[in-house]
Amino acid sequence: MIAVRALLLAGTLALAGCSLAPKTVLPAPPVPQSWPVGDAYLLASEAALPILSYKSVFTDPRLQALTEQALVNNRDLRVAYANVAAARAQVRVTRSAQFPELGVSGGAGYSDSGPGNGSGDFSLRGGITGFELDLFGRLANATEADRNRALGTEAASRTVRLALIANLADAWATYGADRDLLQIAEDTAANARESVRLTKARLDGGVAPRTDLRQAEQILATAEDSIAQQKTALAQDENLIRLLVGGDIDRALLPASLTEVTPSVVALPAGVSSEILLRRPDVIEAEYGLRAANADIGVARARLFPSISLTGLLGFASNALSSLFDSGSFNWSAGGDATATIFDAGGRRAGVAVSEAQRDAALANYESAIQTAFREVADALAVQGTISERVRAAAANSAAAADTATLTDARYKGGVDSFLSSLDAQRSLYAARRSEIGTQLLLVSTRIALFRALGGDSNAGSTAPSPQ
Repeated sequence: MIAVRALLLAGTLALAGCSLAPKTVLPAPPVPQSWPVGDAYLLASEAALPILSYKSVFTDPRLQALTEQALVNNRDLRVAYANVAAARAQVRVTRSAQFPELGVSGGAGYSDSGPGNGSGDFSLRGGITGFELDLFGRLANATEADRNRALGTEAASRTVRLALIANLADAWATYGADRDLLQIAEDTAANARESVRLTKARLDGGVAPRTDLRQAEQILATAEDSIAQQKTALAQDENLIRLLVGGDIDRALLPASLTEVTPSVVALPAGVSSEILLRRPDVIEAEYGLRAANADIGVARARLFPSISLTGLLGFASNALSSLFDSGSFNWSAGGDATATIFDAGGRRAGVAVSEAQRDAALANYESAIQTAFREVADALAVQGTISERVRAAAANSAAAADTATLTDARYKGGVDSFLSSLDAQRSLYAARRSEIGTQLLLVSTRIALFRALGGDSNAGSTAPSPQ
């Protein structure tokens, strides 16, 4: 008899360890095995892309100080970390259903029907309340699903962290570019004021017409409007940086010009294999979503089978406090229940179909995340492959426009050219200088975008230990 009971117990434990969830099989990445190459792309490096922290990409100590402050104070990042903590706690809540729940209850009473007829009773009971034998892995798969969702939430928090670092670097670089644009506007306004003064003197001397003065005043008004716009842009840049940092900032940590920013943002090398994108937080999040969907199938399948619950009770019961601990006062009981649905109009099987469809959607989402990541990296590499030529061309254009403006102004003062030619040269110089700043900012922004697209922050997963 003992041997039979032991055999039944072993069989029960074996069944409790089974799972009806399908095995998660990740598909081959639906992208080429190397980055695109050609005139618009940098040649792929033969070595694998190194894992880089933001400090090795953004080398300016001022930007690093702002980034460290943001990682502590940014409210969006705090929300993301709180979501991670909640998801991990939910794993523990779901996992607790796999273990027996122990409870204790007690009671006492006294009755008196007359002199000498009083009696009291007291009870103390403890036991297992409704413990379900997880024969088909429903509870285990539910725990696994929540665990994967928690890991996906953690990956989502890494996406927030990565975006915060990149957005702060972008805002910091934009501030430097706007400082340069403000300087260009102020230089243009100073030249325009001098032009207005000289033109007015020529008008007073009867040498120049009034139209020349009005045209010079138009250039001055345009430059003064640009000054006001750039001051507004700088104030908005500071506001954005404060928002990202999550508090007030030391203005000494802001760049004085874009020339201070460009050399401090390191160009990232590209790895040969596109499988490096599997390290991106959004791809990792999609993968855990796929694993959670597989576990949900196991939960739905287990609902097709009967559920078995066990209960147990032991304790003391007595009608007199004096005999509470007598040998006859101790009692115990145990029982079990099995429930099985005979007819539910196909509801449980439909639940399996729902889980399978959600798994298919999660699979498509996983593949889409990889394809999107590949496209973002390829786009950034395309810009990086040609941006140096654009920077060179913009610098040459600015130099030529500056020389043209100087020569045209001299010819006007010498009476060779009209004032209109001088004004056109000044407008061209203003536009060329602004275009050069825009191209240099694009160079920096492309390097930041590549850092973001590759998910290259090695510390992005350091929020907390993995859920158990």
